[in-house]
Amino acid sequence: MAIRYLEQLLASFIGTAAFGVLFQVPRRTLVQCGLVGTAGWLLNFGLLGQSVDAAIATWASAFLVALLAHGMAIRFKVPVTVFIVSGIIPLVPGGLAYDAMRKIVQNDYEAAVQLGAKAFMLSGAIAIGLVFSEVVLQIAKRARHGSAA
Repeated sequence: MAIRYLEQLLASFIGTAAFGVLFQVPRRTLVQCGLVGTAGWLLNFGLLGQSVDAAIATWASAFLVALLAHGMAIRFKVPVTVFIVSGIIPLVPGGLAYDAMRKIVQNDYEAAVQLGAKAFMLSGAIAIGLVFSEVVLQIAKRARHGSAA
């Protein structure tokens, strides 16, 4: 099992960092982008391994990615999107969307609808996880500033 996690760690790090290069993030943040994406993917992989629903696992992973991205953005003084955009890449259900389109071409509409619905749910879980982290961070920020006043 440890080998499986190591494979996932390496693949998610390389994939995330490679997309960082593609998105032209600052070179000094490539490793951190890779680490954010790796953390999100390993949480997703671990939760799925514990038989957690894929949408919940994706939501939790996107939430973690966004929290880490905010921390990294502050630490490295770059926009948070540098880390969020590359960090969510391992979570994006591109393979499911591709399979849904392939099933449409093959006239297997029932399977296409199932795959498309799952891809849509996972995409929505990513969006909700990112938004929810922003809400939590804003509430925490207001609580900190409110208690300091």
